[in-house]
Amino acid sequence: MEIKVDDAVKEFIIKEGIDYRLSTTCSGPALVPTIIKPAKESDTAIPIGDLKLYISAVQMRYISRITMDMVYDPEEIFSCSALRSLRKLY
Repeated sequence: MEIKVDDAVKEFIIKEGIDYRLSTTCSGPALVPTIIKPAKESDTAIPIGDLKLYISAVQMRYISRITMDMVYDPEEIFSCSALRSLRKLY
């Protein structure tokens, strides 16, 4: 299945200058920098310029499009128990 990445998401990733990962969080799929949630071997990598957007194997089964509303909220991302332990990395 082909995943569509909105142009706004591509521009955002290029502007940020770091790889991102679409990961599963308590509130659903979230685009998170790989410094918070590193890519896994099972992820699918989509090139975005010189960068990569990784999509978790779990999310690959359910999504067809990646949109800006999936970008993590830096004020709330660590409230999710799945990511709370990673706060020290960011």
